[in-house]
Amino acid sequence: MDEIVETAFKIILHAGNGKSNAMEAIQEAKAGRFEEADRLIQEAGGELGKAHDYQTRLLHGEAGGKKTPVNVILMHSMDHLMTSMTVRDLAVEIIELYRSRARNT
Repeated sequence: MDEIVETAFKIILHAGNGKSNAMEAIQEAKAGRFEEADRLIQEAGGELGKAHDYQTRLLHGEAGGKKTPVNVILMHSMDHLMTSMTVRDLAVEIIELYRSRARNT
């Protein structure tokens, strides 16, 4: 059980970092600092990739017959990851809207 909780917290950590990077990237784009926004989106993708790797390890273990005890922390980590991935995807679109508006002014 301790290994599962540790993995869940790693997912939460990296997903949270990715979400924070994405939200910060939106603010940078809003201020017209698109290079910084792009850098932060790249960082968000890296953090979310790390979180996703931990999730994938759990999925591979389960597919290979290793039972994963489900607990609230693990469920929260999965929810947090999916929400963070959605925030990053929406941030990319919002940044492009700001970039387009800046080009047309």
